[in-house]
Amino acid sequence: MKRITIDEQTGLVLEGGGMRGVFTCGVLDYLMDNNIRFPYAIGVSAGACNGLSYMSGQRGRAKYSNIDLLEKYNYIGLRHLFKKRNIMDFDLLFHEFPEHILPYDYDAYFASPHRFVMVTTNCVTGEANYFEEKQCRKRVIDIVKASSSLPFVCPVTYVDDVPMLDGGIADSIPLERAMQDGYANNVVVLTRNRGYRKESKDVKIPSFLYRKYPKMREALSRRGALYNAQLDMVERMEDEGLIRVIRPEKPIEVDRMEKNPTKLTALYEEGYACASKSFG
Repeated sequence: MKRITIDEQTGLVLEGGGMRGVFTCGVLDYLMDNNIRFPYAIGVSAGACNGLSYMSGQRGRAKYSNIDLLEKYNYIGLRHLFKKRNIMDFDLLFHEFPEHILPYDYDAYFASPHRFVMVTTNCVTGEANYFEEKQCRKRVIDIVKASSSLPFVCPVTYVDDVPMLDGGIADSIPLERAMQDGYANNVVVLTRNRGYRKESKDVKIPSFLYRKYPKMREALSRRGALYNAQLDMVERMEDEGLIRVIRPEKPIEVDRMEKNPTKLTALYEEGYACASKSFG
């Protein structure tokens, strides 16, 4: 396979996928180990979280967050849902962690000349919103928290006083946005094997859920079909040689809310190895 080359029109597209994002952590650590930088990256949900550590050049930080920190603090689970109406401990993930446990290097991120876009879903419109923030620390956290706020198990999060949820609802694989932003040659990092598809039938969302946000219910109902259409496009463009894709090579055993450190570490190492094949 021809080695990936990067020029001023090359973008990096990072899918989400919850704890499956440890695959992406492996890819990004390989890039940092080899001083491979993209002029533009766009991330969704876990892809936005992990992408921030790549953009600040903090090698190993995303892996630590997803594996070591999870093992130490057990920040995913029903006890958090019952206690704070959130399946994850957002206070730990978006405040204690970046401020105290392993501080985020905002100075390096803000000084970077490379663009980084984070994707959320607007609860009012049901459409994807795209944010770049290189000045305000609080707004960076607001955006990445919103991008990661899973429907049904996380509360609505606000960015600029607008209610938001997980970017993957409206744009799970923001390849088209990268192209609209002027990046014609893209490397797409997925967290599922080739050939994977969701159940595509529209799911009726009961009206008592997100009662104030009918457009959000519509977006949630067609999420599977939209995701599958994006995967179709990715595989077609890959076959035509228009993009390069780095993905797990076989169906993965890691769940969106996976807590097994052995499984997570294995998937991280697979991500590192797949990146090495693509760039080496």
